[in-house]
Amino acid sequence: MRAYDDDLRLAHVLADAVERVTTARFRAEDLRVESKPDLTLVSDADRDAEELIRGQLARTRPRDAVIGEEFDPTGTSARQWIVDPIDGTHNYVRGVPVWATLIALVDDGVPVIGLVAAPALGRRWWAALGSGAWAGKSLTSAKRIHVSSVSRIEDASISCSSWTSWADVDREREVLDLARECWRERAFGDFWSYMLLAEGSVDIAAEPELGLHDMAALVPIVTEAGGRFTSLAGVDGPFGDNAVATNGILHDEVLRRIGLP
Repeated sequence: MRAYDDDLRLAHVLADAVERVTTARFRAEDLRVESKPDLTLVSDADRDAEELIRGQLARTRPRDAVIGEEFDPTGTSARQWIVDPIDGTHNYVRGVPVWATLIALVDDGVPVIGLVAAPALGRRWWAALGSGAWAGKSLTSAKRIHVSSVSRIEDASISCSSWTSWADVDREREVLDLARECWRERAFGDFWSYMLLAEGSVDIAAEPELGLHDMAALVPIVTEAGGRFTSLAGVDGPFGDNAVATNGILHDEVLRRIGLP
C-alpha cells in the first residue's frame, strides 16, 4: 500500500459528505450570500461545507493541521489539509455549474494529495504522489489522465479565468500577445482550466492572483498527469500568489513570455 492511500480514500469520503451539502444548496432560493472584506462572495454553503470537513478531520486526523478559505487555520503539524469548500463561489451563487470542492494534503511542504470534486459537472479528479492522476465519478470508476504532447505555442490551447485581471501584475499585454499566438484561447475558469489541462484538453492555464487554498489540490493532479505547475516567478508548487500550469513541454517558453522576475 502506498503511503497516502488511506489519506486519499479519506479525501473521497470528505468529498462525498460535502456534496450532500453543496448540491442541496445549489440554486436554492434561500441561499444566503455575503461580501467578504476583499469583496469576494461567500455563501452559507461555503461555511457549512468547510465546517463539515473540519469536523470530520478533527475526528479522523486529529493531529493534522487544517487550512481553509473561510476559517482560521488550526494545528501546527507538518501534515496540513488545505481546503476550499467551494472553488468558484461566484459561479455557485449565480447557478453556473462550474464549481468544485478542493481538498489537498501537504506533507512537510510537499503537496502529496489533491482531489477536485465537481458534482454539478458529474466529475472528480484526484492524484496522490507517485500514483498518477485520475478522473471519474469515484475511486472504483476512474480513468488515468495525462497532459497533452503539444510542443508549439501556435498549436496550443490556453485558458485564463480573467484576461483583464492581468493588468494588476502589469502583464496584460504579454498575456494577450501570448493568447493571440495560441491556436485557441478560452476562459474556462477556476479549477476547471487546470483539470482540462491535466486531461490534455488544454495546454496552458494561468492566473495572476490566487490563494493557497485555490492551488494546493490542483498541483498533484497536474504534476502526476505529467504537467508542471509553478508561480509566475517559476517556483514549483502552490506557494506563490499566482499560477502557471502547462503540459511541461511549453512551460519555459510560457514563463519567458508572461513570467515575473
